[in-house]
Amino acid sequence: MADVLTARARLAALHGIATSYSPAPGRSVEVPEDTVVAVLAALGVDAATPASVRDALAVHEEAARRRLLPATVVLREGRGALPALPPGTEACVETEDGAVVVLDLAAGGAEAASAHAPGALPLGTHLLRAHAPDGRSAAAHLIVAPDRLPAPPARGHGFLVQLYSLLSAHSWGMGDLGDLAALAAWSGRAFGTDFVQVNPLHAAVPGAGGAPTDPSPYRPSSRRFPDPVHLRVADVPEFALLTGEARERAGQLLGRAAALRDAVLHKGELIDRDAVWELKRRALELVRTVPLAPARRAAYEAFVAEQGRALDDHCAWNALAEVHGPHWRSWPGGLADPRSARTARARTELAGRIGFHRWLAWLTDQQLAAAQRAARAAGMRIGLVHDLAVGVHPSGADTWAQQDAYAAGMSVGAPPDAFSPRGQDWGLPPWRPDALEAGGYRPYRELLRGLLRHAGGLRVDHVMGLFRLWWVPQGEEPTRGTYVRYDPEAMLGVLALEAHRAGATVVGEDLGTVEPGVREALAERGVLGTSVLWFERDYATGAAAPPLPPGRWRAGCLATATTHDLPSTAARLTGDHVGLRHRLGLLTRPLAEEQREDARETGEWLELFTRLGLLPGGPHGEHGEEALVLAVHRYLLRTPARLVGVWLPDAVGDRRPQNVPGTWDQYPNWRLPVAGPDGRPLSLEELTASPRLRVLMAEVAAPAEP
Repeated sequence: MADVLTARARLAALHGIATSYSPAPGRSVEVPEDTVVAVLAALGVDAATPASVRDALAVHEEAARRRLLPATVVLREGRGALPALPPGTEACVETEDGAVVVLDLAAGGAEAASAHAPGALPLGTHLLRAHAPDGRSAAAHLIVAPDRLPAPPARGHGFLVQLYSLLSAHSWGMGDLGDLAALAAWSGRAFGTDFVQVNPLHAAVPGAGGAPTDPSPYRPSSRRFPDPVHLRVADVPEFALLTGEARERAGQLLGRAAALRDAVLHKGELIDRDAVWELKRRALELVRTVPLAPARRAAYEAFVAEQGRALDDHCAWNALAEVHGPHWRSWPGGLADPRSARTARARTELAGRIGFHRWLAWLTDQQLAAAQRAARAAGMRIGLVHDLAVGVHPSGADTWAQQDAYAAGMSVGAPPDAFSPRGQDWGLPPWRPDALEAGGYRPYRELLRGLLRHAGGLRVDHVMGLFRLWWVPQGEEPTRGTYVRYDPEAMLGVLALEAHRAGATVVGEDLGTVEPGVREALAERGVLGTSVLWFERDYATGAAAPPLPPGRWRAGCLATATTHDLPSTAARLTGDHVGLRHRLGLLTRPLAEEQREDARETGEWLELFTRLGLLPGGPHGEHGEEALVLAVHRYLLRTPARLVGVWLPDAVGDRRPQNVPGTWDQYPNWRLPVAGPDGRPLSLEELTASPRLRVLMAEVAAPAEP
């Protein structure tokens, strides 16, 4: 039995699967054997019996013996080494622009060539070919990446906002790309902001059987394409050209959209994404009947050609989902296979709807471009910062179109920790690391390139996933998962390459449990971290862990007071967040005990603010809430952080979180508009006129003291 376990552990290690993990220093947890077997099976490896383990090891060893090149080779510009090749091997590189570079391996083998090859090759994704004297030939994807990502401004500041929550007088019931452009243009000119970071704008999975669409932006249908629900319909040029009955019907829809907007801003109703999309879809179907002018037709056709099969597949899934529902595994007659003959016929039958969705994708791309142009025209050095969710819905467009790239029967999550003793299962299928390598990381490259088309920055949710992810077998508790490794040199290399091409800053969300060495590796490549004030404590001092002085914060980070998953700053300072968690049944200790602990932690921060001269009158003075919020942001400005982010609801005293982890229908996650301290929703026009916001941003925008 011991020999079988050893062999299986060896097989797991060869595929990057952990058989044990360390949740805390000095503590190790063994992964259940059936979990290891299930994860290997998801990677196409049978390890269920001693004989199958032996066979799998033999196959792997034979493949390694015969392999001349790995499927993908990653080099950093100016350094790195090509794989060792037998003496006499001939090798060349076909670059992505069609040139051929012959590698001279004669002078000392591959190691000698590798000394100059990275510098001789252009940045990009190329093809490496090799022919060995023994007759073996191989081709490998060759990725040549910059050593570091583009550097952010020496010091910059900006807003963080959930776009749907930002309604203006022109919104159709939720914030849209026109509102984003307006916020960027105003804040850049009024306060010299450098960026606006938004939630993921990824395409959502529509609700099935009358059920509402999942409002979470972190469980999308596709991360590759944005959701047209964010379109501002009236900004589509053809909308103004509607005539006759179509114009009359559009006017009626405008009236209903105004009613939706007023219901949210003036009647306290929640944002209803499905109601918004129903109106926009009907209006856009009217606009679709207006012929495109020649120049716009050419732009549309160029977009479709550039996006290629990825766009075709995405739009085909959308059209099929309209007919058969969003769960593609239950589609009839071979439609679950995007390459089947039945699907090919369906593409022809649904050509009109597929074309409609292509057109929506183009319109959304155009309005994203306009928002980024508005940001840069207002003086922003970065502009829009998009958010990359950690995964996709198991029934969405991405998993349908790229089935070989995802691990069937697996879900991404997190192991047990102090905050989630039962672990977490996020319901997101993971990418297969072996499939990514085999395809030269094409899905990942295309994803990043699409997100960075019209952005100056990218936030990578759970950036630790570039190194490893916690896989949970279907039907198992999260405690019975295990870590599966990815190639960080490749994942970071592709990220660096695409960010370099876009001139984009990258921020990694590295909160929570982070494997040793990960933050250092990210910093070495130029990826900024995320530092949230309440979590920045001096844990090296022991259990007491006092607040970390500002001078000891890392410089390579985006410093903020809160995030979309945390209480607003006003709620944190007043203790309101504890009461909310109590009402939702989320506390693990008695309310009074939680309140005492919260008051103690908050008091420590206020003491530090006082010592630093950021809170006149001391921690026990008669401070208004605004003065305390101001002190928090003054503190952030004392740190060496390259970027400082202001959560837009904080600027007007909103006490409600946008999302409360651990809840579903108990709290209106992802459906709240930005509001003032009294809970009354505030329009974009009211936000821009807010004296409270202006006082805070004047402080944030003030030149740093020498």
